[in-house]
Order: sequence, then structure tokens, then C-alpha cells
Amino acid sequence: MAEKRFIVEVEKGREGSEGRPSMGPVYRSLFATDPFPPPIEGLHSCWDIFRLSVEKYPTNPMLGVREIVNGNAGKYKWQTYKEIYDVVVKVGNSIRSCGYTEGVKCGIYGANCPEWIISMEACNAHGLYCVPLYDTLGAGAVEFIICHAEVSIAFVEEKKIPELLKTFPNAAKFLKTLVSFGKVTSEQKQELEKFGLTIYSWDEFLQEGHDQSFDLPMKKKSDVCTIMYTSGTTGDPKGVLISNESIITLLAGIQQVLRSCNEKLHEKDVYLSYLPLAHIFDRVIEEAMIMHGASIGFWRGDVRVLLEDIGELQPTIFVAVPRVLDRVYNGLTQRISSGGFIKQTMFNFAYSYKLHNMIKGQNHNEASPLFDRVVFSKVKQSLGGNVRIILSGAAPLSKHVEGFLRVVTCAHILQGYGLTETCAGTFVSLPNEKNMLGTVGPPVPYVDVCLESIPEMGYDALASTPRGEICVRGNTVFSGYYKREDLTKEVMVDGWFHTGDVGEWQPNGAMKIIDRKKNIFKLSQGEYVAVENLENIYVQASVVESIWIYGNSFESYLVAIINPKKQALEQWAEENDITKDFDSLCEDSKTKSYIIGELTKIAKEKKLKGFEFIKAIHLDPVPFDIERGLMTPTFKMKRPELLKYYQNTIDNMYNTLKTQNKSNA
Repeated sequence: MAEKRFIVEVEKGREGSEGRPSMGPVYRSLFATDPFPPPIEGLHSCWDIFRLSVEKYPTNPMLGVREIVNGNAGKYKWQTYKEIYDVVVKVGNSIRSCGYTEGVKCGIYGANCPEWIISMEACNAHGLYCVPLYDTLGAGAVEFIICHAEVSIAFVEEKKIPELLKTFPNAAKFLKTLVSFGKVTSEQKQELEKFGLTIYSWDEFLQEGHDQSFDLPMKKKSDVCTIMYTSGTTGDPKGVLISNESIITLLAGIQQVLRSCNEKLHEKDVYLSYLPLAHIFDRVIEEAMIMHGASIGFWRGDVRVLLEDIGELQPTIFVAVPRVLDRVYNGLTQRISSGGFIKQTMFNFAYSYKLHNMIKGQNHNEASPLFDRVVFSKVKQSLGGNVRIILSGAAPLSKHVEGFLRVVTCAHILQGYGLTETCAGTFVSLPNEKNMLGTVGPPVPYVDVCLESIPEMGYDALASTPRGEICVRGNTVFSGYYKREDLTKEVMVDGWFHTGDVGEWQPNGAMKIIDRKKNIFKLSQGEYVAVENLENIYVQASVVESIWIYGNSFESYLVAIINPKKQALEQWAEENDITKDFDSLCEDSKTKSYIIGELTKIAKEKKLKGFEFIKAIHLDPVPFDIERGLMTPTFKMKRPELLKYYQNTIDNMYNTLKTQNKSNA
């Protein structure tokens, strides 16, 4: 850790006392040696972010959707900042005329759309707590959140009303008013009246408070702005209390990072809103766009036409989760490999030339302007032609995907890290820093970070290569879990939020995520297995799309459920004269032997210990998905649900292994 190029040490590390692990030094971003951002006049809340932009950019296009003409999607139609403000005022007056005031919990349930943002801003204006209800979760979780947060009023996408009806009668103990983003049928009105609810169409609600005017309450930075419920990989969702100050501090940090790298957001920026607004990741990015008077265009809600929406909108800022960027990568490499010898040769030469210049230290836009125009411009056009910053977050982005996209997209590829509890932003990699590949970069300004040793996993925060649990301190950190002081105390110790993720400081001050503290189990021979670390290694096998590894303290071997890469597996089958469809290949014993062989090669190459080798696999042609409850909306594996779903398969694998071992004895 001698170099520390992008961080400064603000506190020395310390050895652990009895019962407490040792803590490494505390580091802060070099771009902000002060722990607090300089104040912006008049900016105390998320409402101020919007209000100040309306004053500064009243005629700028703010929110846009594609017009549908004769069933076909046309151009984006825009509403200006002032036009949106006028609707927000109407919605706010209607909320107040229904008797809802400061501190009331207001749910928003549906896909991203202008009405989502308008409802959110009305909550910000009048001091209501905005409680997003997950668009991608079923009625069970929605019912839990309504009841736990005691949501009184909710704005709902028209097609989600039937789903919401499934939460009754329990939700009716708290929920009294519903507002549809669209229309309401007479049957729905009658149905809800039985439960004592009033429901309005969007147009009806805008008229509800038309003859009334209400003073806006004074808002403080410390006030809670939103309660974001984490999808969670185990148990019920947790309500994360996020203050105005958390969001404002993070926006100041993002601003400082980009300025320091000669990049900044501005009013001409265009952003595609497609990641769920119910997650803090997209919420803070959209707040950043609003803060700078930029334009936000909404997708049509169908991943199959996402690229069409991108082509029409031509965004300048593109934010994605790794699964989206993996699809972009796979699509590009497939197109290149099927492009014929001359095109492939040209592309490979251009790629090698530009990569060589970038490694030497040239910025991506200086490394090969000619090849950018002749070769890589087609890649740029596939993302609309104007993208200058691509930000990946919510899960780790594969190093090879990140490296490839840095060369071919003609844009900055930034990888970030954060949790709902840290307002989505704790680390972000920097533009044109080649040696940050595979890391999440240094801390965002105005955040303090240290590592805490984990002796049972062999991670030492005071070693020459510091490793340990990532702990975060600062104003971006949440105010606690709603109604769960017990859980808050578990993760907040002496002012430090314990993330549960294991990091390794790099010499330049970037952080590399290497493991997960809780996803550790002991095999029957007493060996600890850090399962996420192994999954990150085995997923590098060319035939593996995704992998879930399982073991427990009653077994001595690891087994795995694998989603194979269809194209790679079919190519192997063709080369080996096996004529079977993809589903049949996944059941074939020869296929399993081949894939176990590939996993073993990786294990030997990475010098894994014998007990870390995978001994049996099941191939599932259907990817792990949200619909079966196997993934969270941010595409993290739900391990308890995976275990329930594949329990019989796992039992069969272990029984087969035991039978084989007996016959070999």
C-alpha cells in the first residue's frame, strides 16, 4: 500500500482488543480531504435539487416518453422542467387536500415513467416519506412493505392495480387512498370501496386540490427523504432510512470526482431511465441528472426493444448492471466472430493497436481516433452514438468485459460499488485509469473507508496487502433500518457501517471486492469455504454463464448448479459429433464430464485447494431468474431460495457421490 495515489490517510490503524478484530487505517478520497462537501446555497433537501433546477433551466426538456402512433413507437415527446413543476404542484395540493402531511408514508408502485418522478417530487415538496414498492416483486413483498411502513397513500401504475388488490384485506389496515398513473375501471372502484379505500385516476387526482393551496413545510438535511426496502437475499425486506443529506452528499461527491477528471454532468446530458427507480442506484443517478438540468427519457419497459429505445433517445450517460453489459459484450463478440475473415482481422488489429496505446497511458479518445471513426463507431452507434460515460454497478463486472468495452465503446467505463445503506455510492473507478481495471476504484469524496480484519477467514487489515470487511463512515450512510433497531445495531458499530463485503486495497488506492463475509460455510472436514470467491473463479470457464456453488458442514465435497453458455456448449457438441438440442445436452453425462473437466482446469490454474474443487454438477438450461424467486431484482443470487428450489437435485448429487466413493473404496 505504499503508493496510495488516489486516497489520503486520515486515521491510523489499530490492533484488535479482546473480542474485537483489528482495523486498518482510515482513508478518504484525494479529491476531498475535507469530510463534508462545501454547502450549495439553498440546497437542503431533494426538493431543493428539483426546485433550483426549475428556476435555472425552466425550458429544458426534463422527462420524455416515446409517442405511440398506430401501434408503433415514434419520437420522444418531452415535458420541460417548468411543465413538470406545474404538475408536481397540483399533485402536492391534491395529496394535502386528502389530509396527508409531513411524515406520512407514500408508496409508489410501478415501472419507471414521468408520473413516478412527479409523485416522488410531490412527496419531496411536502415532506412525505417516499416508499417505493418493487415493480419486480410479487404481492407478498408489496403487502409486507405496505404494512410494515404503514403506507397511507400510494401511486400505482394502471396495470399493477390487479396485483395490488391481492394485498387486501391486510393492506387496507393502513392504505386508504390509491392514485392510478392512468385510468380506473368502475369495477376497481367498487372493489376498493369494499375495503374503505378511495381510488382516483391520474386526471381525477390532479383536479382534487385544484382550488386549494398549501404552504410547503420547512425541510432539513437530516430529514428522512425515502424508505428504500432492500430486496434481501434472506428473510423479509429491510426498510433503509435515507435522509436528504445522504443523497445531497453523494451527488456532491460524484460531481467532485467528475470535475477532477475533466468530466462533468451538464444540461445537455441525456439519460435513459430503465433500471428500477425502486432501487437507490437509479434514484440517485436520476437526482444527479435533475440537479444539472439534464434530460431523462423512459424506456418502454420491454428488454427486447431496449436497444431501439437507446437508438432513438441517443443517451450521453448509460448506467447498467453487469448482466446488461454482459449481453452487450456477447452480442458484439458474436457479431465480430461471424463477420468474415477480413472484418475479424481488421477489428482485431484495431483493437490491439488502441489497447496498446491505452496501456501506454493515452486517454481512450486519443488512443486511436482513426479506428474510432472507421471500426469502433459501429459499436458506438449501437448505444445511440452519443454515450460518453457508462457506469456499471449493483454487482461485479467481469474484468474481461470491462476491458473489452473500455476499448470498443469510445466511452469511459466506470465501475462503482455501494449498497442501499450507503446511498448506492461508496467507490467508483476513474476515467482513463487503466490500472483500475477489475476494481471499483477509490472512495467517493466525503466518505471514509477502512477495512476490519476477519481472522476466521484469514483476512488481515494490517497486512502489507490489506484485506478485510469494508466499513464505511460519513453522511451518505443510512439513518437506520425502519422499526429494526436490532438489525441497525448489528451493522452500525462505533459509527461505522459494516458492509459484509470483503475488500483488498490496491497500491493506487482503488478497492477490489474479493469476497463476501457471510457467504462462508464449513465442510465436514472443518475447512472454511468462501463461496462467492470460488464462484467468481469458476464463472471464468468459457462454457459457464452463471454458477451457484453449494456445500455444508455435513458433506465433504462441493457441488454446483450451472447455467451453461448455449453457444459454447453447442459448438463443443458440434466439434464432438454430438447431435442433441440444448436441453438434451444439459442432461447428457458426457456434457457434465466435459464441464467438470473445464472447472478442474480452472481450479488447478488458480491453485485452489482440493476441498475447493467441484465434484458434481447439475446443468440447468433455464437461467436463474427473478420469476422463480432465485434472484433479487439487482440479480444477486438468493441462496436460501436456490437451496429450496434445487434441494432434491443436490440430495441426488450427494447420494451419487457417496455411492461412487463406496464402489471405489
